[in-house]
Order: sequence, then C-alpha cells, then structure tokens
Amino acid sequence: MTDLAGGDAELIAASLEEPERFAALFDRHAPAIHQYVARRLGLDAADDVTAETFLTAFRIRARFDPARAGVRPWLYGIAAKQIGRHRREEVRALKLLARTGLDPVADSWTDSADDRIAAEAAARPLAGALARLSAGDRHVLLLFAWADLGYQEIAEALDIPVGTVRSRLNRARRKLRTATGAAGGPLIEARIHEGDPA
Repeated sequence: MTDLAGGDAELIAASLEEPERFAALFDRHAPAIHQYVARRLGLDAADDVTAETFLTAFRIRARFDPARAGVRPWLYGIAAKQIGRHRREEVRALKLLARTGLDPVADSWTDSADDRIAAEAAARPLAGALARLSAGDRHVLLLFAWADLGYQEIAEALDIPVGTVRSRLNRARRKLRTATGAAGGPLIEARIHEGDPA
C-alpha cells in the first residue's frame, strides 16, 4: 500500500515550514497505528505508544527520506521501536490472551458464531506461541499480519534486508504451526503476497 493521495511525503516536507501540516499525517495514520499497537500491547498502552510514535516522527521528520521508504513503513518502524520499549507489556498481554482466550481489541474475527468459537479456541495457544517468539520474529510476523505491510515495507520499517524479513516470517510461521498444532490459521496463513512464499 502506498501513501495516500495528497502526498504523505509532501505533508512531511511542508510541515518543516508549517508544523501544523503534520496533523494531517496524524489524522490519516494514527487510527491504524493505534489499532496495531493495541493488538500488540493492549488498549492501556496503545494511546501512549501511538502518541510517542507520532511525537518521535514529528521530531525526526527532517530526516525522513522519501526515496528510502514510504511514510507507512517509516511510521510502523517508529512504532516497532516504541513497542520494543514496552516488550514486557506485550508479552503479558499475549499470556493473558493465552489464558483467557479473549482478545480485547478484535471486535470479531468472523461474522458467524461457529467461526467465532473456533477462532477463540485457537487464540489461546496462538497467543502463547506469539509470546514465546523472539522480538524480531514477532515484529515481522505482526507487521505482516496485523499492519498489512509487504515484505519490502517491513524491511524498510525495521531497517533490515528483505531476505531477513522472509526468513523471520518463515521461522515465525513454522514455530506457530508447531506450537499450535495447526496446519494454518488466520495469523499463521495471513495474506500471501504475490511472489511471497508461504
């Protein structure tokens, strides 16, 4: 997914002279960043981490290089660093989800009751397995599955090679399959990009 019409990169450049222009970038991307952070750390931390993400982005906006990365990967990369600082809360939230099976952020994974019950039953072992992944593997998997970033965008967000993204995603999927005993599932088999191996 590319930057929205109206030019996110142009907004960042304009905000160097007119700082209030940065608010439009916040308005466009804060809801998605907030939801991603809430899924990772819980609702209690999401407001703070989202605010920290955009405050950091505002402070370093002069260093944004539109030739290197799009605005979305740049923002998710900042959010990933903020999440890293809150890793204990993330692991605690995943362990809580593993114990209770209740995802406080997701409204509903499906529309039908049967699918919801199956999804809730799978959530516990999946959350426990996510908590046991390394931070790097978890970042790649969740940026892919929950933030809907492609391999190149994840590489830009985390400042790692695309090959590292592929290997981390493959390793995370393999570990989750082993831990959950599942042949697949909504997170493990999250959207497959053209040319991206499963």
